[in-house]
Amino acid sequence: MATQKKSTHNPGPIILDVEGLTLNQHDIRRIQHPLTGGVILFGRNFQSRKQLTALTKSIKQVRADILICIDHEGGRVQRCKTDGFTHLPAMRRLGDLWMQTGTRASSAISAMRAATACGYVLATELRACGVDFSFTPVLDLDFGRSGVIGDRSLHRNPEIVYVLAKSLNEGLRLGDMANCGKHFPGHGWVKADSHVAIPKDERSLKAIESDDIKPYEWLDISLASVMPAHVIYPKVDTLPAGFSSIWLQTVLRK
Repeated sequence: MATQKKSTHNPGPIILDVEGLTLNQHDIRRIQHPLTGGVILFGRNFQSRKQLTALTKSIKQVRADILICIDHEGGRVQRCKTDGFTHLPAMRRLGDLWMQTGTRASSAISAMRAATACGYVLATELRACGVDFSFTPVLDLDFGRSGVIGDRSLHRNPEIVYVLAKSLNEGLRLGDMANCGKHFPGHGWVKADSHVAIPKDERSLKAIESDDIKPYEWLDISLASVMPAHVIYPKVDTLPAGFSSIWLQTVLRK
């Protein structure tokens, strides 16, 4: 097992939340802090398109350079669901479309076109309300083990995940939105929910690299950003991936 050396990197900017539908003075003070790099919005911050647009405008008035983010994947992870926002499908639906009966080529093309359309709709609807960025696509593989990932995953096969994620990313690009692959190096194997626990994935680095990491490897520089998993992989490092220089510096950037 590798050991973690003390980090010599200076802390970078953080992304934080705001309390409600409008900014209060506490929100404004935190956004003005020089170490604040972004604001993440949740369901509690959305009531209508008009309200969301006013909120994002007020955030930009405090800091024009701030990045306004949201978790808006489709399915059960979609923060804005009313007032004309399209109900996007869970990403597994795209993988299911790929596997439909009929010729494999026609099913694959249909799934790729649907993925691009999903990305475009997602991006344009959010951008119209002043949101810069959504944490999508999910690149985790569906091993049938993780409830928190589940139908958020495109497929079990890393090749299908890669192709559909690339198609979705093209839709995001056409809608003027960057992408974010998650949750590196892979959250699909562990059963615990990393929102309330710190799961441990006992597999070897070789096993993870031969499967979970493949979509990241193939997408390569087309990924604008990557969100690490809050998971510990004891055979690689004692720290969760998001705090591990082994995962973030050695493996991800190699």
